[in-house]
Amino acid sequence: MPTRKVVLVTGAGSGIGRAVSLALAEAGYAIVLAGRRQQNLDQLKSEIPGEAIAVATDITDPASVAALFSATKQAFGRLDVLFNNAGIGAPPVPLEELTIEQWRAVVDTNLSGAFYCTQEAFRLMKSQSPAGGRIINNGSISAHAPRPNSAPYTATKHAITGLTRSISLDGRQHNICCGQIDIGNADTPMTLQTKVGMPQADGSVRPEPSMNASDVAKAVVYMASLPLDANVLFMTVMANRMPFVGRG
Repeated sequence: MPTRKVVLVTGAGSGIGRAVSLALAEAGYAIVLAGRRQQNLDQLKSEIPGEAIAVATDITDPASVAALFSATKQAFGRLDVLFNNAGIGAPPVPLEELTIEQWRAVVDTNLSGAFYCTQEAFRLMKSQSPAGGRIINNGSISAHAPRPNSAPYTATKHAITGLTRSISLDGRQHNICCGQIDIGNADTPMTLQTKVGMPQADGSVRPEPSMNASDVAKAVVYMASLPLDANVLFMTVMANRMPFVGRG
């Protein structure tokens, strides 16, 4: 059993998840790496000097999520922090041209997947000794203002805000904290298009500034490190010069 705190990161194999996993490991956490591609997880695990396990997981499948948390309990005996990070977008096409399958894929991953992981985290955190823990949801600045042609992503990120508030309330009596980090233009494979050009509300397409994903990771480490009698409910971390405040 680890002598340090245990954190589970979904979508750990790339982007924000990868940066956060490395930063949390450096901060002394034992890490559960979850993601769709075992090869990516194994590569990341080889870069982590401390305790870590890598579990290929489909968070849209409740049975796969249950197996992930069972593996976590078996390996470490408890869970102190869950970072609900995994997420996808849909093609930026006019709303009426989205397929039902594209809509459902985003909802199943971004919203339902986070809910399934949260359910399992609650079960484990309530039953362990000492009880309690922390859940951090990866929202987005899209939880505040949409980009053009982003209905599935924007809708799910608004929903994550509601989920964050409900988790925070329902977890209170069980010493389970919940907070949300809303990220804008971190430099990851998912945001490469920002360098080429992003659609703006006025119909133009312009490149946008980005920031290093390691700076986002530092913010997540801070949120995770707080004692359970303190909580960051919402935090926005964004590239300073991106067109967010005053967007449109």
